[in-house]
Amino acid sequence: MGFVTEVKGTSLLVNIVSQSACSTCHAQGACTVSDFQDKVIEINDVSGEYKVGQQVNVVFKQSKGFAAVIWGYVIPFFLVLGTLIVALEITGNELYAGLASLLVLIPYFITLYFFRHLLKKVFKFELEEIV
Repeated sequence: MGFVTEVKGTSLLVNIVSQSACSTCHAQGACTVSDFQDKVIEINDVSGEYKVGQQVNVVFKQSKGFAAVIWGYVIPFFLVLGTLIVALEITGNELYAGLASLLVLIPYFITLYFFRHLLKKVFKFELEEIV
């Protein structure tokens, strides 16, 4: 659930409050894990009339969520693991192998950054009006 903060042509900025699962626990006062974050999401290709302050539900397809996990966590994990194994076999030095396995993430995430516009088209948020 979120609130529309800005309307820009065919796109909207929606402010959502992200909270950890334990933030609603009855013992949150005794625990430091509870976490609230304010996030702003841009939603493109909006069909419908939305006004600033309107309450909406932000929807993200589960299949797209799995793809996001693969691009954000699974592929980098196997890149690090594969580079670590290959670099350790080639150099025989754990320090250099560890550094190489971490450094391989830099070009990967730079590449994702340059293709962010394509990723925005793939990973689209959708809105549902709250009646």
